[in-house]
Amino acid sequence: MPDAQIQAAIANWQPRFVTNGVDVNDFTRITSQLERWEDWLPAWEAHGDMLAQEAAAAEAGGRRESAGEYWRRASLSYHFGKFVWMVDKELHKRASEKAVNALDQALRVLDPTAERLEIPFDGAKMVAILRRPEGVERPPVVVIIPGLDSTKEEFFMTEEEFHRRGMATLTLEGPGQGETGFELPIRHDFEVAFSAALDFLAGRDDIDLDRVGTIGFSLGGYYAPRVAAFEPRCKAAVGLSGPYCLAHYWDERPPMTKETFRIHSAAANEEEAKLKAAELTLEGVAETITSPLLIITGDRDRLVPWQDTKRIADEARNSTWKLFEGGNHVVNNMPYQYKTLSADWLRSHLVAA
Repeated sequence: MPDAQIQAAIANWQPRFVTNGVDVNDFTRITSQLERWEDWLPAWEAHGDMLAQEAAAAEAGGRRESAGEYWRRASLSYHFGKFVWMVDKELHKRASEKAVNALDQALRVLDPTAERLEIPFDGAKMVAILRRPEGVERPPVVVIIPGLDSTKEEFFMTEEEFHRRGMATLTLEGPGQGETGFELPIRHDFEVAFSAALDFLAGRDDIDLDRVGTIGFSLGGYYAPRVAAFEPRCKAAVGLSGPYCLAHYWDERPPMTKETFRIHSAAANEEEAKLKAAELTLEGVAETITSPLLIITGDRDRLVPWQDTKRIADEARNSTWKLFEGGNHVVNNMPYQYKTLSADWLRSHLVAA
């Protein structure tokens, strides 16, 4: 019998894995053999190692497209092995480094125009991936903001939704996220990091920084409205399943989620983590948002109740609210619905501008 953490991971995250490119057969095969949470990362890391070997063999044989796909899947396997797995910091760091390298290899083959950016911030650096649509001169830019446990390695397929619609993407790992999180802890005012990223891009002539939008996932669904409130260069924002206040419903959140926040916020214990979570609130902020804002969630979200997300839309002055019936957290169980809606909505505000 799988332990409670394995059961919770399967119940909460299978749609998310599959939506972002993990083969459903791989997910079923790997997770069906697990009984202890301690074995979660080693199983996914071993799968990632196998995919990386296949990638190297494919490239050696001149099959570059296949190599790129294997690298992309390897990156996802490493990422989802460690994303909320906080059992062993050293193993977590090792899997993170493998995920980063595998994505670099995938982009080298699948999108050689992609750029890895290292943005000076707060005495450290933030890491981001800039990708541009083919054949579009000075496209608008959509800044993709991950959540508590997502990283740039998770968004390759999401980025392409925007590229197909003529928009560039900047997938930004801010404080507490991905590689940046190893140097900087979570901070409530993510708009400061967002502004630093735009400042870093200033002066480029291959993207149009007068047409910038953003989309945030889960905790990023809290960050994106903050950006809309405080950064005037952001012309439109989408928040997916974001909390109005992260401390709301804290006691009901999965133990892995609370421990992940504790680690990424540099809190000493869960009590301090809850106090830090209370700092991540849109009270007094959402009501100041005047730029277009789209808020999306599902009525079966077990991580952030839809009523908490709806408060953001209720208080913002120029918001559009969309609740998907039957949708789970970030509506990952019906991705074609939220992805097309958010991509089309941002295109309507940025491309035509």
